[in-house]
Amino acid sequence: MKHTLSVLVENKPGVLTRVAGLFARRGFNIDSLVVGESEDPRLSRMTITIDGAAHPVDQVTKQLHKLINVVKIRELDPHSMIACEMMLIKVASEGEKKTEVLQIAEIFKAKIVNVERRALVLRVVGANDKLEALLELLKPIGILEVVRTGTIAIARA
Repeated sequence: MKHTLSVLVENKPGVLTRVAGLFARRGFNIDSLVVGESEDPRLSRMTITIDGAAHPVDQVTKQLHKLINVVKIRELDPHSMIACEMMLIKVASEGEKKTEVLQIAEIFKAKIVNVERRALVLRVVGANDKLEALLELLKPIGILEVVRTGTIAIARA
């Protein structure tokens, strides 16, 4: 089962290394890690997605609380959070492929951010399953490159 942790930390050098190191020492594989400044410029928010099937998540949460630069930890409930990620996809688009890519992009509300003779770059934002579905449709056309941000999440009000 996937778990999403929202971790508020001091915005200081080395904090990311300490947090990631703690997960590594405990044998957790981080599926997704996104860090950015929070509403307070002195703090950063880490959104960490992990697979909790192999290890109990509360174990790593207790260890995180012990780190000096960690201010607050919250495990987000998958049923009461809003989550998404962004993906850039470079797709082959010569000849008839271009029309097919444009139709698929429209269905998924993907924005075309770059057009070249032989390739299009799409930007799409959404849930992981939406992005995976888009990739499956574009595979037969020819995916040249994919870049993903990782999951960001926020609790519903």
